[in-house]
Amino acid sequence: MLKYCLRRLLYMIVTLLAVSVVTFIVIQLPPGDYLTNRIAELQAVGEASNLEKIKGLRKTYGLDDPMGVQYVRWMGLRWFATLEKKDQGLLQGNLGRSFANEKPVTELMAERVPLTMFLFVASVILVYAVAIPIGIYSATHKYTLADYLGMAITFIGMSVPGFLLALLLLFVLFHWYGISPGGMFSPQFIDAPWSWARLVDFLKHLIAPLLVVTINGTAGLIRVMRGNLLDQLRQLYVTTARAKGLAEWKLLLKYPVRVAIIPVVSSLGFLLPGLIGGQAIMAIVLGLPTFGPLLLDALKAQDMYLAGSVVMVQTLLVVVGVFLSDILLVVVDPRIRLTGGTK
Repeated sequence: MLKYCLRRLLYMIVTLLAVSVVTFIVIQLPPGDYLTNRIAELQAVGEASNLEKIKGLRKTYGLDDPMGVQYVRWMGLRWFATLEKKDQGLLQGNLGRSFANEKPVTELMAERVPLTMFLFVASVILVYAVAIPIGIYSATHKYTLADYLGMAITFIGMSVPGFLLALLLLFVLFHWYGISPGGMFSPQFIDAPWSWARLVDFLKHLIAPLLVVTINGTAGLIRVMRGNLLDQLRQLYVTTARAKGLAEWKLLLKYPVRVAIIPVVSSLGFLLPGLIGGQAIMAIVLGLPTFGPLLLDALKAQDMYLAGSVVMVQTLLVVVGVFLSDILLVVVDPRIRLTGGTK
């Protein structure tokens, strides 16, 4: 187990380094950058003082240096030779400074971490708590009204985009229930101290994003769980166990469900970054301060340090999620050999 974890950690490091190179190259591909565009705007209005300040920033951040030199500085590879604070980069936890917001990237991301992680944890719990039981029930009650209803929900969730569901929920919640789900708080509670009324208002604003993420997230998992379980229920070992008099619920949970749930568990690695950054348009529609809108704003402004840092954080979530899903697969399916085979 230890050897397997160390080997996977090595793969994670190599993957992150490869993604960092590709990310930096892609971000640099569009002509110009944020400071170049800002200089053009200042030249148009003739603000000489700000122009000199931005030119100083270009020199400070070395934006006129070759791409390779900028990458080494961004990653913090020079720090290993100099050990100076100014040479720290991503490897040392220094994510750079956002040009557009004039703040450190770590500060901008820290403002969005609590809500983003809360939404993620709540969404994962809801997605699996809804998808797995519905998938099991649909498979064991094939072609019943409940099965057709569950499949209808999956088709809706897979075909309707998240932002459209968000718009529909905005209308329904406001028109019929008087709840304005945009943002995370009502105007009177934005800067108010925490209280019972503020907590209730916060939970009301969570209804729309959690419903959207749950409907979109469970759609595919229900079909996967149902299809795999139907295939397992036709296997001979199920017929044999049933013939020996094993209770139906015990038979179902001990054997076919344990095998059918393997693809659902393996999807956790891609569910993690998808729930955090894959619902960017939905978050913009609902006014949620999560990572998705932050990345979109950074890309539009060509804020390279902010955009690159958000992409790298999402990549880290992908490799960590895949690692966790592999560990869970070992727990769920003992047939998996961590060493790659038996002697």
